[in-house]
Amino acid sequence: MKKLLAITFIALAFLVLNEKSNSQTLYFCEGVTNDGYPQTESSVFNIGSDGGYVYVLVRLPYEIACRSVRFEVYRNGEYDNTIYVDTEKSWVWFWKKITFYNTGNFTIYAYDCFDYMLTSGSVKIQYR
Repeated sequence: MKKLLAITFIALAFLVLNEKSNSQTLYFCEGVTNDGYPQTESSVFNIGSDGGYVYVLVRLPYEIACRSVRFEVYRNGEYDNTIYVDTEKSWVWFWKKITFYNTGNFTIYAYDCFDYMLTSGSVKIQYR
């Protein structure tokens, strides 16, 4: 019985970890490599009083199959704006350089052309 329980636990742990490594991910970073990986990823960024930008990178375990996606931006829990990103159907990652002019806690939701939420992430923007 203990062996069966241990094997079940290991199998479930493997499935959870495998699912996590293949999931859609949204990163906030200072740049994106040519291979689509975040540079200087963070959940907190400092901007000047005249604004500052952050790269928002989405990585997928599959091709997007859309010609555009949208980022819905919420600031402190309230809708702020929508940003559209042109994509190619075969892309498995894409990014957008977004300029922030206000401080706050921002949550960004990424939706594909079928209105399916791909992923989301949160970032804190504060003044220097």
